[in-house]
Amino acid sequence: MKKTLITTALATSLLVSSVLATLSISTAQAADYKVDVEGAHAFVQFKIKHLGYSWLLGRFNTFDGNFSYDDKSPNSAKISIEIDTKSIDSNHAERDKHLKGKDFLNVSSFPKATFTSNSIKFSDDENAMVTGEFTLKGVTKTISFPVVKIGEGQDPWGGHRAGFSGTTSLKLADYGISYNLGPASTHVEMALHIEGVRI
Repeated sequence: MKKTLITTALATSLLVSSVLATLSISTAQAADYKVDVEGAHAFVQFKIKHLGYSWLLGRFNTFDGNFSYDDKSPNSAKISIEIDTKSIDSNHAERDKHLKGKDFLNVSSFPKATFTSNSIKFSDDENAMVTGEFTLKGVTKTISFPVVKIGEGQDPWGGHRAGFSGTTSLKLADYGISYNLGPASTHVEMALHIEGVRI
């Protein structure tokens, strides 16, 4: 009887150790990344039609963020981005001044735009659908958009990097921007291209 109890206790101990080891390995595989804004290997860009005749292109020069990604458990990925709306740059100073004003971004009252994911679902090794909360001009809405994994691996400096790209279309009126730009310019296309360094 005593021998049976010892054997059972030993087996239980080994099982617990095995479970803990598995959890430890799983935790080690999870990786957090810092978006590489210092090296300028990340971009937040936008484009909107001008009178229906051409595209107006621009970007936000200042932003930051992080994400987590594990290729063994990709659907556990997360991302968080914060954009400095004052850094909008359409390559035209007077237009940027207007875009920063009350007709558009009203940056003095709303200096930040943010996105935080709620879920990321991969359909294969490269393609995923991201859903999360986007806040612009004090308005928060749930949006979903496709992203593509560009790649990951070691860099020449001993680090590990991963990159993703995604685009979405936002209706200006949904975020309190009602300035009349014409029927061809009711939506703005946003593009996020990020390269992260594992931390």
